[in-house]
Amino acid sequence: MKAIDRLGWVAGISFVSYGRRVGIRVSAASALSALDACLPPLRRRTSSPVVERLYSFVVGGDASGSVRRFHIVHADANRLARTLDLRVACDSLENDLRLYLAEQSRGRVFLHAGVVGWRGRALVIAGRSMSGKSSLVAALVRAGATYYSDEYAVLDAHGRVHPYSAPLSIRGEPGTNPVRVSAEELGGRSGIAPLPVGLFAIPEYREGARWRPRTLSTGRGMLALLANTFPIRSRPAQALKAIETAVSRAPVLHGRRGEAEETVEPLLSALESLPPITIRSRRAKEVR
Repeated sequence: MKAIDRLGWVAGISFVSYGRRVGIRVSAASALSALDACLPPLRRRTSSPVVERLYSFVVGGDASGSVRRFHIVHADANRLARTLDLRVACDSLENDLRLYLAEQSRGRVFLHAGVVGWRGRALVIAGRSMSGKSSLVAALVRAGATYYSDEYAVLDAHGRVHPYSAPLSIRGEPGTNPVRVSAEELGGRSGIAPLPVGLFAIPEYREGARWRPRTLSTGRGMLALLANTFPIRSRPAQALKAIETAVSRAPVLHGRRGEAEETVEPLLSALESLPPITIRSRRAKEVR
C-alpha cells in the first residue's frame, strides 16, 4: 500500500449498508460518479472516517507516449484489479463489495437468489450465477410481479425477504457484456417493504423442458438452499436459523424449466394456490 499512500486522495465517501461501515477513497473526484452505480442499493451516507472495509481506487490517465497509467483497485491491503478498462475496475470493486456484504452483513442472511413479490408474498428463485435467474426474474416483472432482486434474497430472522434492488443484469449473446436494466424499464416497479416468503423455487434450465417440479422435504429443501447461502461458513448458526424459519413456512420446489416466459404462469399459479400466511401479533391477521 505504500505506493498508493504516496499518491494522496482527493475525494472519498463512507456509508453504512446492511450493518457494515464501508469507505471508498479515490485519486480523482470524477471516479465517484462512475462508482455510484456500483454501490449497494440500500446504503446510508455517513461522515465518520471509521470504516470496516476500505476501498482505494487509483484512476489511470490517458496514453502518454509509451507509458500508460492503470486503474488500480484495492480492498483494504488486497489488490483487486490493475487494468486499463475503467469498467473492469469498477466491476471488480462492485463484485468484492457485494460478496463482503453477503458474507459479513449484520442481522441478515444472503441467499444467492432472484426475488419478486406477488400479492403480498415473495417468490424466491434460488441458483448460482449463470443459472438463468435474471431472465426469469425479468419475465416475472414484465408479467406484473414486483422486483426485489436478481442476485440476493436478503433474509431476516423472521423469514422475511428484504429488497436488494440493484438493476437487473441481463445477459445477451455469448461474449457480450451484460446489460443493466431497471424494473421500471421493464414496465414494473421495485419493492420497498419486506415480504414473507411464500414459495422457494430451484429451477434448472433445460432447452425444451416444462416446469413440472417436485416438492422437496423440509430437510432436503434446507440442504438445497444452504448450498446457495453465503454465510454458511462464517455464520453457520445464523444462516441455519434463517433458512429453517423460512422453509418451515414455505415449500421448496425443484425441477427443470424451459424458456423463462413459459415458466412464469405456473410459478405464479403455484404461489397463488398456497393457503394464506397467518402472522401472529397482538391481533392475528392474514396476509392475502
